[in-house]
Amino acid sequence: MSELHSDHECCAHHSQHHELVVDSLSVGYRQVSALKDISFSTSCGNRVALIGPNGAGKSTLLKTIAGLTKYTKGSLSWRGSRITKWSREFAYLPQREEVDWNFPITVRGLVEMGRYPQTGMFSRFSKVDHAAVDQTLEHLELTDLSERQIRELSGGQQQRAFLGRAICQEAHVLLLDEPFTGLDRTAAAMLEKTILSLAEEGRLIIASHHDLSNASEIFNQTLLLNQRGYGFGPTEELLTEPNIESCFNA
Repeated sequence: MSELHSDHECCAHHSQHHELVVDSLSVGYRQVSALKDISFSTSCGNRVALIGPNGAGKSTLLKTIAGLTKYTKGSLSWRGSRITKWSREFAYLPQREEVDWNFPITVRGLVEMGRYPQTGMFSRFSKVDHAAVDQTLEHLELTDLSERQIRELSGGQQQRAFLGRAICQEAHVLLLDEPFTGLDRTAAAMLEKTILSLAEEGRLIIASHHDLSNASEIFNQTLLLNQRGYGFGPTEELLTEPNIESCFNA
């Protein structure tokens, strides 16, 4: 997999400014608490797993960071200021079952959508825009699939196509909701390779994840979550039996 470089996307040179800070974040729906006092901070180049039982609030946290869900308390900051200022630098990839795979769009068309924040939906693409799309397709090994409708892809190919849209958006932060669910071993291995590569380029990856057996291979940091935080830190240190039991049995 080739490297993809952009002056806008490489956070590594500005890591001291590219920090995501979640401070005492709470989210509620109709007076029902979904998240309570979540706090952690991380920066570009990290791969963060959100681990907890079903209904723990992992999807809610991802959507809140993405700006799709409002929070009731606390704060979110990126580069030292309110996260809303940098909304273009965040890309949310939903769970596969939330996507209408019958939508009439090709892989190339999906990846091209990532350029709309830069160009506007009705503006003509420049040579730079076309080159960015071509480079992204090559980077994610999707060039040969570029004219296929998205429902014709395998699960792993679908995930890579959505990652392609995020890359073309020049997003610094990728928020992935259960990206490995339903993938076979080969597709999961390729997605893992892609995530590692994107983080090495300087992006911040935050993903909900349920497989404890391989979490430390994919993610270097973990937030244990069950409506509130039960620990944040290096994955290998955090995923101990006592910590897991404390979180999942809360």
